[in-house]
Amino acid sequence: MKECPAMTDRPQAALAAIEAAAGQRPRPLPRSAYRRFVPLTTRWLDNDVYGHINNVVYYALFDTAVNAVLIEAGALDVAAGPVIGYVVETHCNYFAPLSFPQPLEAGIRVGRIGGSSVRYEIGIFAAGGAETAARGHFIHVYVDRATERPVALPAHLRQVVKELA
Repeated sequence: MKECPAMTDRPQAALAAIEAAAGQRPRPLPRSAYRRFVPLTTRWLDNDVYGHINNVVYYALFDTAVNAVLIEAGALDVAAGPVIGYVVETHCNYFAPLSFPQPLEAGIRVGRIGGSSVRYEIGIFAAGGAETAARGHFIHVYVDRATERPVALPAHLRQVVKELA
């Protein structure tokens, strides 16, 4: 594989882009690829007829983990804040099945910070697991709550996401 600056500076953060460019199949990532972890609880209704967590549930887990971090840091007020995040893109790759009542963890990092957007990269792990059972991303575009038009990232939000990059 050809080495690029992203590979030497942040090898795990650039892995998805490198895999895609090289036509390689996505693979699980280790815990060290993520900056922050959030514990998650599975529910009976998360399982599908095959006995594992249904694919659509992973997107809810992504959203829950990222928003929990932002709310806890005081960077997002979903009820009354003037700026809110709209999800404009999502993606997920699956590597190993998980199921209720298994406890999980979401590893979070930020792959890109734009003027009004953030790409959050999330790995879902069995609690204490060494590699992602699933990994993906979503992109939030931050908008003015009243006008629904993109706005610059508020200073505190930018500071919080920089710490995850």
